[in-house]
Amino acid sequence: MQDLRGERLQIMLTPEELSLIDDFRFAHRMPTRAAAIRELLGLGLAARPVQADGSRSSHYGLFDRGPDGHKPGGEGNQEPG
Repeated sequence: MQDLRGERLQIMLTPEELSLIDDFRFAHRMPTRAAAIRELLGLGLAARPVQADGSRSSHYGLFDRGPDGHKPGGEGNQEPG
């Protein structure tokens, strides 16, 4: 069977998230980060079906980013002036 990948997806990851993906990749001897991410997606979708519940995308991060979805002291956490 030919493996067709016609869609490119770009995502932003924190250094911690990238480290977790790399750890998974090396522990499972996977050739690329993309292969590891595809495997993790498959495992996650099989383990927990996604249900539309009105959640925001910021609710799905791996790490707590503080109030309003921003890292404390980060650029997006500044008061309007």
